[in-house]
Amino acid sequence: MATVEPVRVERVQLGVRMEKRMVKVLKGLAEFNGVTLGQLLENIVLHSFEAVPGQEGEMAASPHGKRALAAITDLKRIYGMDYDTHAAHQFSDDDTGEAGTPD
Repeated sequence: MATVEPVRVERVQLGVRMEKRMVKVLKGLAEFNGVTLGQLLENIVLHSFEAVPGQEGEMAASPHGKRALAAITDLKRIYGMDYDTHAAHQFSDDDTGEAGTPD
């Protein structure tokens, strides 16, 4: 079997703000997958950059298999993450109800 050369990368510390329940779900998913939170986020981002063949501009690849998707459903229920992709533009950081500026 051929050996695969590691891809050399330089990692940087990143300061971002994210919705609290989402972070809990992400941390739980990272633990479920046996990876760090940073590794999980890198994997999700890399997959989001990959189009599904024949669906370019319509669909992105997903790094999550059936077991992970079931775990995500459970984690969302446990941590009260009761919103989906389409709610992100409605997030509000304060009591005014106005959508916050993305970080």
